[in-house]
Amino acid sequence: MGHREDLLVGAKRCLYEKGYARTTARDIVEASGANLASIGYHYGTKEALLNAAIMEALEEWAQELKGALADGGDLPEDPIVRFEQAWTRVIELFERHRPVWAAQFDAISQLDHVPEVRAFFVEAQQQARKGLVGLLLGDADLPPHTEVAVGQFYHALLSGVMTQWIIDPEHAPTGESLAEALRTVVEDVRRAGSGMSL
Repeated sequence: MGHREDLLVGAKRCLYEKGYARTTARDIVEASGANLASIGYHYGTKEALLNAAIMEALEEWAQELKGALADGGDLPEDPIVRFEQAWTRVIELFERHRPVWAAQFDAISQLDHVPEVRAFFVEAQQQARKGLVGLLLGDADLPPHTEVAVGQFYHALLSGVMTQWIIDPEHAPTGESLAEALRTVVEDVRRAGSGMSL
């Protein structure tokens, strides 16, 4: 590997071990075996390098998730059971990639202090919303405004679930509990709808 790749590997290691805010340029240099000047040469700033490291780690997670959900044929036709099984897979992957999410939440805490971090997450959030719709709804042909709304919903659900897993894994949501909640909400909406039509 060259210095650019070495730096990226070292930055990822530091993110997992120290988090975003506590990682220094010298930490990355020590973890990568590169020199301090190479950060500026290859990435411009330490923040840009850490952003690249988070993006690569999230991309690895997304590719693994895509693989886990790729064969929609093995998911049941019932939409709520399918929802449960899909989210069970998402949560299982989260457990294996927990350091990535902890580092991401740490980076988000820097939004008001480092403008490049905010710009990075604005772009990443847009991509994540679109990607989640494709992964969890497959080839559904949605109007653009509906696709945005569904993406926002899935992203809010993902962020909320991951936050709960970071704080208290023992009591965090499961695919089963999310499906139970969805089933209850859907039944409540149906009851309200049938009452209005009388």
